[in-house]
Amino acid sequence: MRLAFSTNAYMRFPFEEAADRIAAIGYEGLELMADVPHAWPAGLLDGPKRSIRSAMERNGLRFSNVNAFMMNAIADYRQPYWHPSFIEPDEGYRRVRIDHTRRALDLCAELGAPHITTEPGGPIAPGQSRQEAIDLFVEVLKPLADHAADRGVLLLIEPEPGLLLETTDQYLEVADRVGSPALGLNFDVGHAFCMGEDLPVQIAKLAPLTRHYHVEDIAETRVHHHLVPGTGVIDFGEVFEAIRGTGYDGWVTVELYPFVDDPDAAARAALDRLRPLVSARSEV
Repeated sequence: MRLAFSTNAYMRFPFEEAADRIAAIGYEGLELMADVPHAWPAGLLDGPKRSIRSAMERNGLRFSNVNAFMMNAIADYRQPYWHPSFIEPDEGYRRVRIDHTRRALDLCAELGAPHITTEPGGPIAPGQSRQEAIDLFVEVLKPLADHAADRGVLLLIEPEPGLLLETTDQYLEVADRVGSPALGLNFDVGHAFCMGEDLPVQIAKLAPLTRHYHVEDIAETRVHHHLVPGTGVIDFGEVFEAIRGTGYDGWVTVELYPFVDDPDAAARAALDRLRPLVSARSEV
C-alpha cells in the first residue's frame, strides 16, 4: 500500500505549491481535485496541464486518484460538493454533472491517473422515490462507464452519508445493474464508520470491487465530519490489517478537506499516524 494526500485540503494554494508541500511532508502520491482552484476540467488549458505534470515530476509524485466529486466551481447554494447531482430532477442541470464527469475521465486519462471518484447519486429530491433515483442513476452511469472504458481508466463511486448510496452494500445493487468492469468502488473508511458498518467485515466483503480507499477519522458520535487520523475513534490498526488481508496493494488517500486553514499540519499528523501501519507489511 502507498499513502497519498488529497489536494482538496489545499484549496488556498495553487496546485504547484500544494504538490511541493505534499511531497515535502513525505507522501508518495496525491489526489488531484478536478475543481477550482486546481484542475477544473472545463477550463483547463494546455499550459496549466503542463504545469501539473511538471510539478508531479519535479516532486517524484504519482496520482492516486482524480477527485471529481466536488464541484465548487458551480457554487450551488445548497451544497457545493453534492450539487448538481446525477439524479437532479432538472435534466439540464443533471447534464452539468454528467458532462463534468466525462471531462474528468478525459483529464484522468490524459494525465495518466488510474481513476476518478465521484458522488453516489446525490441527495434524493422531494417527491422522488428511492427506486426512481436508483433507476436514473443506473441510466446515467452506463454511458459514463463506457466512456471510462474507452479512455482506459476507471469510474469509482463513493458512498456517503446523506446521499443515494450511503453504505458500501448499497453500491452492490448499482454495480450489478451497470455491469461494467470500468466501474468500481471507492471505499471511504470514515463514511462507512459513520453508517455503523463493521469495517473489517465490509473491507473483506467489498474487496473484489474496491479500487481505492479514502481515509479520515470520525468522532465517537459518528457525525460525518472528517478528522485527522488519530484524533477520532476509528481503529486504523484494525482497518489497515483488514485491507492488507485482502491483498490490496494500491493507493490509500488521506482526505482532510476541512483543514484548509493549516493543511500541512493535518497532512503531517496523518502521515505520522498512518505510515507505520502501511509499513507493517514489510515487517511480516
